[in-house]
Amino acid sequence: MIETLIWILVALVVIGLYLSWTAGRLDRLHARIDAARAALDAQLLRRASVAQELATSGVLDPAASIVLYEAAHAARQAEEEHREVAESELSQALRAVLGDPHQMAAVREAPGGEEAARELTEAVRRVPMARRFHNDAVGAARRLREHRKVRWFRLAGHAPFPLAFEMDDEPPAALVDRAA
Repeated sequence: MIETLIWILVALVVIGLYLSWTAGRLDRLHARIDAARAALDAQLLRRASVAQELATSGVLDPAASIVLYEAAHAARQAEEEHREVAESELSQALRAVLGDPHQMAAVREAPGGEEAARELTEAVRRVPMARRFHNDAVGAARRLREHRKVRWFRLAGHAPFPLAFEMDDEPPAALVDRAA
């Protein structure tokens, strides 16, 4: 009788330790999502800032400057529920404005243009990587949260279900060709 109680107690302790470890793992994944989201936000802000600087530099023609400036401004000012759309529109504006190799050549030939083109190339290149890291962390947390043990024992607590950041982040061809 006492031996059975000891085995039941040992089993409960082992199950408790396993659930505690799983909850800790889930907590670390949520912290990783938060860090990856902060990095993604920083890269998106950097890309919008560099695009705004380019738009106001006087290097682009007036129509291209307005298109690029408005898209970058909208991306910087977008509320969270509209952020993915605004960032996608900035990507489209970048492709429309800088898709022409002649336009990029004009940017590079202007005073300070080579530096602006380099900064924009770096900013545009880093956004997909930051988004991929964020979405990978979200995927790992979602897979763990879908396990029965996590749902039954409510190991996620009150943390919101993680959502991937989906946007059009394809860079302008002129920037990709130059960076390769």
